[in-house]
Amino acid sequence: MNISEALEIVGQTNPGMVRSHNEDSISFDAQYGLIVLADGMGGYNAGEVASGIAVSVLSSEVRHRLESDVPEKIDAISGQELGLALLRENVIKANLSIFNAAQSQPQYAGMGTTIVSGLFYDDRVVVAHVGDSRMYRLRGEIFEAVTRDHSLLQEQIDSGIISKELARLSKNKNLVTRAVGIEASVEPEVHVHAVQIGDIYLFCSDGLNDMVEDEDIGDTLKMLQGNLALAATQLIEQANDNGGRDNVSVVLVKIKGSFSAPKGWWAKLKSWFKN
Repeated sequence: MNISEALEIVGQTNPGMVRSHNEDSISFDAQYGLIVLADGMGGYNAGEVASGIAVSVLSSEVRHRLESDVPEKIDAISGQELGLALLRENVIKANLSIFNAAQSQPQYAGMGTTIVSGLFYDDRVVVAHVGDSRMYRLRGEIFEAVTRDHSLLQEQIDSGIISKELARLSKNKNLVTRAVGIEASVEPEVHVHAVQIGDIYLFCSDGLNDMVEDEDIGDTLKMLQGNLALAATQLIEQANDNGGRDNVSVVLVKIKGSFSAPKGWWAKLKSWFKN
């Protein structure tokens, strides 16, 4: 099945109930199975500039490369699958673009962004993230976070300093230990996960999970999994009903069919027509 037919994707972003402008940016493209979500930080409008740069660089560079190549092939330079290499390399490229802009324009000094991105191909998803924007998965009745936050709070949980229950009340929720654009270099965390038909993947900024408990997010997706657009709307409304203290963005991806890569002679024939 063609990937654009195998995936159903919807996305929404909202400024929330407190912020005067939206520093989140999102992009999704079913033709390439690509999702990018960024949550900007910085004074004035610098946060939205940073997130906009990150989303623009990653989405445009990956799409451009995949116009003439297939993500499952082995990249000659990195020795990794091209899809994985593309996400990693272009998060790093976005980081440098933001850092250089901040260095050259005083009004953008210190700007940065979190990012979570996914590339679906060959019945898998490659996920690259930096910071505390997340990807969750609903598989059957099990809803769980797939990514792990790069944050002080997550480090405290991992080291046993604070329990997950007390962490919900912590004032350190938004202290990230890794972000895009703050320093000259950054290393995104990249993982590959097999997908199953019926899975729903949620990409979100912390404006959602800071306002809505994971259990409630999961219950909403289970109840509304037949209507992704309504599910996205409902999740944002829940965040805003609970205070909406931050911008909130969600992208939902439902796996409707297999999109395994062609093998053998058919794959070679397909690659010839791509080039």
